[in-house]
Amino acid sequence: MDEIKDRLLKPSKATKQDQRGRMISYLSIGLIAILVISILYFIATRGLSMFFNDGIKVSDFLFKTDWNPGKKLVGALPMIVTSFGVTLLAALIATPFAIAVALFMTEFAPKRGARFLQVVIELLVGIPSVIYGLIGLAVVVPAMRITYGGTGFGILAGAVVLFVMVLPTITSLTVDALKAVPSHYRQASLALGATRWQTIYKVILRAATPGILTAVVFGMARAFGEALAVQMVIGNAAMLPHNLVSPSATLTSQLTMGIGNTIMGTLPNNALWSLALLLLIMALVFNILVKLIARKGRIK
Repeated sequence: MDEIKDRLLKPSKATKQDQRGRMISYLSIGLIAILVISILYFIATRGLSMFFNDGIKVSDFLFKTDWNPGKKLVGALPMIVTSFGVTLLAALIATPFAIAVALFMTEFAPKRGARFLQVVIELLVGIPSVIYGLIGLAVVVPAMRITYGGTGFGILAGAVVLFVMVLPTITSLTVDALKAVPSHYRQASLALGATRWQTIYKVILRAATPGILTAVVFGMARAFGEALAVQMVIGNAAMLPHNLVSPSATLTSQLTMGIGNTIMGTLPNNALWSLALLLLIMALVFNILVKLIARKGRIK
């Protein structure tokens, strides 16, 4: 009798597997949390050392335009302005194309054509950024030089390269947003006498607007953090841009160019870590925007 009771009270094999799986999940979550916290702590301590150890004011870092850390000139405003300028311009160019392609794939193209376009988009996503940079250096920069004069390097060249790079990301997420619109929305609109274009404009696009905005923010986050391709076409001049075709530098291009030429613990190195901290803060801001848009735009 006691033996039967022990067998009944003994955990089954499925229960043990469930406990092991739960333990592995908790360990994985804990490891990821420790990794994220460690990265945030490492970059924050390095990035803030310029302000606490070297006596640089935050206002000087954010709002001054002279960048020469060797002489205690660490004005990052030119890189900040250029980063936002390139990102916004690339998003403005890419968004209409992405919406048009996504609408064609979801509303007009036959299944075979949609699958072909999906393969093309996935191929564009998989191309290394250095390839985009080389194409920009060989095609975009000379075209800018012929069209607008000057060196050809600048915000416009960087925006064109980033446009091609972020187009697949925005398109893929826009396709998902359009597919997420319930089919009865379309059926109800057509049943009320709306044309196909009226249904697309007044019903589908409006219902998918939160998802499309999320796609645009994701694309902007990708563009804001891109380094190598932009570095090859932007001109890498740490000065405030006067127009779209004057050489300038982004936060990422300045960081990748200078980090290997500085000594750890010196002001030039600490200034670059401060740029990295600024990039991290902007990445967090983009993620928060995505969460807010997704929360307000859930289709019920």
